[in-house]
Amino acid sequence: MSTETRTKPLTGRVAVVTGASSGIGEASAEHLAELGARVAVLARRADRLNELVSRIEKHGGTALAIAVDVTDAAAVRSAADRVAAELGGADLLFNNAGVMLPAPIEELATDQWQRQIDLNITGLMNVIGAFTPQLVKTAGERGVADLINTSSIAAQNIFPNFAVYSGTKAYVTHLSRHLRVELGAENVRVSALEPGIVGTELQSH
Repeated sequence: MSTETRTKPLTGRVAVVTGASSGIGEASAEHLAELGARVAVLARRADRLNELVSRIEKHGGTALAIAVDVTDAAAVRSAADRVAAELGGADLLFNNAGVMLPAPIEELATDQWQRQIDLNITGLMNVIGAFTPQLVKTAGERGVADLINTSSIAAQNIFPNFAVYSGTKAYVTHLSRHLRVELGAENVRVSALEPGIVGTELQSH
């Protein structure tokens, strides 16, 4: 085993990270690049993405910034086309974009309900729809690919005032179980991460 293989085990892999402008997504993108992956970072805030790419490149990594709103299905498909054209097909997708807007259900904060559903469920599905063909193709060529969805401890536990958020994350966890069965046969490993409270911007949305 070469020194590079030991120190950079993801060399040759192409990773896509959504929600990459802050928090878990930002930190994960930097770490994936440190491990040798070429990384495409997706989020709405182009300035934050450009700063992230600069840091990654400063440390010898390769990264591509694509400013995109994951709730826009056509824009996500265009982003997937760019990743394929500029980096090669993705073989690791960290589907991490999300929003948390707690409120008592009796407040009827329907705009906040919809925003969470749009981003945490519809946005997640837009990304899965755009990148699954690449994951399946690269798994066939390279032997394995990875789909990692960010869920939450809220998918399994009861937190008053977090009903809608928790419901969206329960969707992510259960969807991931199904996709593990469907895509596992194609050598695409499917994982759902269920973090607890993390010191990120999520809490201030």
